[in-house]
Amino acid sequence: MKSVIERYNKSKEEHHQLMNPTSEVKFWQREAANLRQQLHNLQENHRQLMGEELSGLSIKDLQSLENQLEISLRGVRMKKVQNLPHMQSILEMQGILIHQENMELYKKVNLIRQENMELYKKVYGTGDANGANRHSILSNGFSIGEDSNVPVHLQLSQPQQQNYETTRATKLG
Repeated sequence: MKSVIERYNKSKEEHHQLMNPTSEVKFWQREAANLRQQLHNLQENHRQLMGEELSGLSIKDLQSLENQLEISLRGVRMKKVQNLPHMQSILEMQGILIHQENMELYKKVNLIRQENMELYKKVYGTGDANGANRHSILSNGFSIGEDSNVPVHLQLSQPQQQNYETTRATKLG
């Protein structure tokens, strides 16, 4: 009870002092100094928690720091465990979406294969008994066979030689 009365009287004195401009300036200077000190202490504590500037600490201070870190780590682990079901449901949803995308791609691949077969049949027909359509050579020299195990034979032709001088003169003229 005595401490409550003392705090009340101190607060009352500070309130009365705020009426005086010089005392108000002193009050705010003290407040600024207190806030600077608190900021300095918080920055130092942060550096120590990050593992910096530990050389000046005693064993008791280091043990206290270790306990603070362990308590914080336990809190992080508890939150992680609480969020685990949420994360699992997100992963399950992603798995379902990936499966659906895979199924759509599989369908597209099958459609493309069917289109390729239809185009092949249009180009080469269904094939005759003599095997006349078994091997075709295109006008550009590419050889395409019906059997996918047979290697493709490519025929390359020499490029046409042009007189560099005459083409250059034509371009310049």
